[in-house]
Amino acid sequence: MHRTGKLFVISAPSGAGKTTLVKRLVDLQPDLKFSISYTTRAARDREVSGHDYFFVSPGEFARMREAGEFLEYANVFGNEYGTSREQVRQMLNAGQDVLLEIDWQGAQQVRENLPECRSVFILPPSVPELERRLRGRSTDSEEVIARRLSEALGDISHWDEFDYVIVNDDLNQAVAALQDILAGNGWAWSTAEASVRAQVAAVLTGAASAAPLRRDR
Repeated sequence: MHRTGKLFVISAPSGAGKTTLVKRLVDLQPDLKFSISYTTRAARDREVSGHDYFFVSPGEFARMREAGEFLEYANVFGNEYGTSREQVRQMLNAGQDVLLEIDWQGAQQVRENLPECRSVFILPPSVPELERRLRGRSTDSEEVIARRLSEALGDISHWDEFDYVIVNDDLNQAVAALQDILAGNGWAWSTAEASVRAQVAAVLTGAASAAPLRRDR
């Protein structure tokens, strides 16, 4: 019997460790497929069109958007980014599970277009830890750090729109949780669970040295 792949959407505020988490996941599950986004920004050093992004002109991006070719799209710091609806459809029809790393706004669009997708939100262990991570990235000014923290807190406010939440306190445990979710065993991280909502409340109030959730295996 032909198997249709599953679509998973992963979102997180800046500083939650999503990129590291996803890289570790892909090392463990190399069969996962990623959609290559389209963008209007210029390629950076060592970036290759068709591998890192599909680099297109603003006019071509607008044409694709108006033709309904994007599953989701967004303007980020003046550049357009979008996920090809056809590319994702082909991978799913081929029986491949697909992972999208996008922000909460893109996740909203994907849920509207493909409500059968499963969405995961990654949280930092606490707001103070989030600020520490943002400060540790570079020598940004206080103004830039404050803006990034404000934007991250705004992103976090959308956590309950997602199917699952993982608090990324311990990387190995977070990866294991994500693997369970992808395998269809993610009930322990469902946003419908009272224990998950309590842990999120602890993160937001700064009390979250709450122990990470674990499943009996």
